[in-house]
Amino acid sequence: MVYIILGEGFEEIEAVVPCDILRRGGASVRLAAIGNSKTVAGGRGISVLADVLTADIAPTKDDIFVIPGGSGGVNSIIADTKTMTLLETASNSGAFFAAICAGPSVLAKLGLIDGKRITCYPGCESLMGKALCDTKKPITTDEGLITGRSAGSAIDFALALLSHLKGEKIAEKVSADLVY
Repeated sequence: MVYIILGEGFEEIEAVVPCDILRRGGASVRLAAIGNSKTVAGGRGISVLADVLTADIAPTKDDIFVIPGGSGGVNSIIADTKTMTLLETASNSGAFFAAICAGPSVLAKLGLIDGKRITCYPGCESLMGKALCDTKKPITTDEGLITGRSAGSAIDFALALLSHLKGEKIAEKVSADLVY
C-alpha cells in the first residue's frame, strides 16, 4: 500500500499529483491524515478528505510512505509523535519512502536519510541532516528512497514512484496518456 501523509498545510500539488498518477497506474494509494480528522487543509486552503488516519496504519515491509512538502504540513508531521513513530516503525519494517520539496526533512529528523543522495527544495538543505543534497536534480533515487525537488517536479516524482512500483512500461503509458 502507498500512504501519502497529509499534515495541516501540506503542499497540495505534491500530494494530489502523486495520488492521481499512482492510481492511474493501478497502484493502491491511501491518503493518510495525521491527528484525529480525515479532513486536512493544504497550504493554499484546499481541503482534502483522507482515506485513513495515520494512527490506524500498521506498517509492513511492502508499504511505501510518501511525504509531501509544504512547511506547514512538514511541521505538522514532525510535531505529531504518533506519525513520527509510525514512520520509524515503517523504516524498521523495511518500508520504502518517497518525499518531495521539504518532505525529506521529516525523514532527516528520524535519521532515515543520513548518507543518502537526495534532492529537496533549494534552501532547505540545512534541514536534511546528513543527507547528500543536490537541488539541481528534479528527482533523485537512492536505496529505499525517491526524492523530488519541488511542486514543479511533482509529475516527474510521481512517475518515478510509479515506475518503481509498477515498472517503466506502466509509467511510460501513464505519461503518454497525460500527454506529458
